[in-house]
Amino acid sequence: MPRYGMVIDLSRCMGCRACMEACKVENNTPQAVFWMYVFRFEEGEFPNVRQWFMPRPCMHCDNAPCVKVCPVGARYKREDGLVATDWERCIGCRYCEVACPYGVNYFNWKRPDRNYYLDWGAPELQPITGGAVPPYRNPDLDQPYGEEKRRIAGGGRVKGVIEKCTFCVHRIEKGKLPACVANCPVQALLFGDLDDPQSVVSRVLRQKPHFRLLEELGTEPRVFYVGGKPPGPETRQIEPVRARM
Repeated sequence: MPRYGMVIDLSRCMGCRACMEACKVENNTPQAVFWMYVFRFEEGEFPNVRQWFMPRPCMHCDNAPCVKVCPVGARYKREDGLVATDWERCIGCRYCEVACPYGVNYFNWKRPDRNYYLDWGAPELQPITGGAVPPYRNPDLDQPYGEEKRRIAGGGRVKGVIEKCTFCVHRIEKGKLPACVANCPVQALLFGDLDDPQSVVSRVLRQKPHFRLLEELGTEPRVFYVGGKPPGPETRQIEPVRARM
């Protein structure tokens, strides 16, 4: 059984947000929902100003607070390390959203057909869409996965439930990389088996100093950062993504 994890090289990330776009396209997330988010940070004062960038997916913590607080067992930890949401069990209490210190959980406030940028039912679009299946009905995102055979993938197809980054479980199960990793133009995102000493993530972690976000909270994240340092009191976010609901 693999133990999946991600390594993010901050020295390579150029803040292009291609990973955000890839995640949104692959997982068909609703408006204003970003399972992967790239922070653009600034430090210092003119003329000594430094800018840097930090991608933030779900941390898939080994000691996940969101799993502990779920009253119905909808949020669970898979054997391979992924923290998943069984949206068939989710009752929408949002306890996981409050418990998570990383802000990666999103609640679906609307029905899928009202929560996307394109109205797939609009008569004037039928000549263009040609009756194609709307992205939020992607059958790949509707399957039970893993040895548990439970629901995990999301994408805003159900109103009233919480969803988040899944490390693109539907791609992992086919031997592919998560969409954010596969589409990073500078290979700042790496993914693999932390228990395999020959995997790219294991080799990088042996070679380079690394840190994890809010490690002092004891959440044991599966996402490691190299080539930089955590944001501090002097760090300011610039150019946040403007999104409409």
